[in-house]
Amino acid sequence: MTNQRTQMLSQVKNRERSILKNVYLWMTAGLAMTGVVSYAVATNDTLLRMFLGSSVSFLFIIFAQFGLVIYLSARLQKMASTSAIAAFMGYSILTGITLSVIFYAYSGLVISRAFFTTAASFGGMSLYGMTTKRDLDGIGHYLIMGLWGIIIASLINMFIGSANVYYLISIIGVLVFLGLTAWDTQKIRKMNDAYGSSMDEETYIKLSIIGALMLYLDFINIFLFLLRIFGRNNR
Repeated sequence: MTNQRTQMLSQVKNRERSILKNVYLWMTAGLAMTGVVSYAVATNDTLLRMFLGSSVSFLFIIFAQFGLVIYLSARLQKMASTSAIAAFMGYSILTGITLSVIFYAYSGLVISRAFFTTAASFGGMSLYGMTTKRDLDGIGHYLIMGLWGIIIASLINMFIGSANVYYLISIIGVLVFLGLTAWDTQKIRKMNDAYGSSMDEETYIKLSIIGALMLYLDFINIFLFLLRIFGRNNR
C-alpha cells in the first residue's frame, strides 16, 4: 500500500513537471508566432494596408481578438484539444497583427530593452510562483481589483490625456501583472493537483493550453507596459 501511494505521488509530481514544461513550450510558441506575425506585417506594406489600413479593419481585428480570448477563457475546457490549440495560435496571430504598430511607435532599442526586461522579470516571478509554499490566492483577489482599477483609470485618462497618469498606470500595470504571473503559475500547479495522475492525453493538452494562455497574457501585458515606460522619452 505504501509503495502504491509513493508511486502515485511520484506520477503526480512527474506529470506536474511535464505540464509546467508543456505550458512554457506552448506559451513560447504563442509568443514566437506573435513576434513573427508582428514583424512580417510591420515590414510588408501590402499586409500593413490590408490589416491596419483603415479604422474599420483595425477595429475588426481588435474585436476579434477580444472575442476570441473571451471565448477561449470560457470554453477552453469543453473544446477538443485540436480546437483549443488552433484557437490559441489564432489569438497569437491576431495579437501579432495588432502589435505590429509598435515598430512604428518605438525604436528597436526600446523594443529590445522592454522585451529582455519582460523576459527576466517574468521568469523570476514565474519561478517564485512555481516554488513558493505560500498560498497566493489571498493576494490574487487584490491583483484582480488592481487590474480593474487599471482598466477604469485608463478609460478615464483617455478623456483627460494626462502623460503623468499614463506613466503611473504603466508602472502599476507592470507590478500587477508580475504579481499575476506568480499567481497564475501557482494556479497551474493547483490545476495539475486537481486532475492528478489520472488525466488523459486530451485533458493534459487542454490544461497545458489553459496555462499557456494565462502566462501568455501576463507576458504580453508586462511587455506593453514596459514599452510605455522605456519609450516615454525615446520614441
